[in-house]
Amino acid sequence: MSSLQISLRKTIASWRTQVIYIRIIRLWLGFTWIYAGWDKATDPGFLTKGGPTYIGAQLAGYATQSPVSFIFNKMIEHSLLIGIFVILSEFAIGLATLLFVAPTTAALAGFTMSVGLWLASSFHVKPYFLGSDTAYAVLWLTYFLFLLGKRRKLDVALDRRGFMRVGALGITAVAISALGKALPRAAKNNGSSNSAASKNLVKIVTLPIGGTHQFTLASGDPAMLFRTSNGVFAYSRVCTHQGCVVEYVPGNKELICPCHGATFDPFNSAQVLAGPTNIPLPKVSVAIKGDWVVLV
Repeated sequence: MSSLQISLRKTIASWRTQVIYIRIIRLWLGFTWIYAGWDKATDPGFLTKGGPTYIGAQLAGYATQSPVSFIFNKMIEHSLLIGIFVILSEFAIGLATLLFVAPTTAALAGFTMSVGLWLASSFHVKPYFLGSDTAYAVLWLTYFLFLLGKRRKLDVALDRRGFMRVGALGITAVAISALGKALPRAAKNNGSSNSAASKNLVKIVTLPIGGTHQFTLASGDPAMLFRTSNGVFAYSRVCTHQGCVVEYVPGNKELICPCHGATFDPFNSAQVLAGPTNIPLPKVSVAIKGDWVVLV
């Protein structure tokens, strides 16, 4: 019997022998981690410096609010490698969970990653149940303890067959990551936005009082300009939680993050109205000079 057949039988047997509630946890965790890896692999900005979802920008955001900010400050120097490692790890953990390859090791890695995300982005979320990272940490820990049972040891086999299974899993994770990079999601078209590499943003005559204008900073970060009867002001649209791009909702007069629901008040220095972050959006210095609104 070939190694592939043996691995397939082991995977099928693992699903048959596990009780239904463990199957549900395993399926949910495995699928979610694979989806998370695919979401990052197909995001054209995740590994691109200056992109709105660039991993370096996310790490910088974590460093401003995490209780272990010194770790993220060090990681920023190696942002690209960290981003690649995260993508590969999420694919590997998800695949290992579904295929039952070194399952306790995968569960421990999933638990460790969830705790890391909690320390990075949702440590200050109040009430705590609004952050999903702790819930995933508990699910991974529960699954890990179930698999560990009375063995009190992990299950990374060092024999030839175990090495081949883990190696095949790693190759598959790399292949799916490469496929994701080859099939990037289409970038959002923000319509009225323009680059702020030059200082002129928009002619004042085209921006009425109460109007807004989207533009892009030289760094690549998206931003939004507001005009009121008191003048003009602008903010970065990169959410201070996990680096998603916030959208302006005119009806509510709020900037809202579509990823996790963080809400900011643009007419009060972009202060936070609702978590999970507690850090306002960064201000962008603008002014009216002659016929133009310009960066200053």
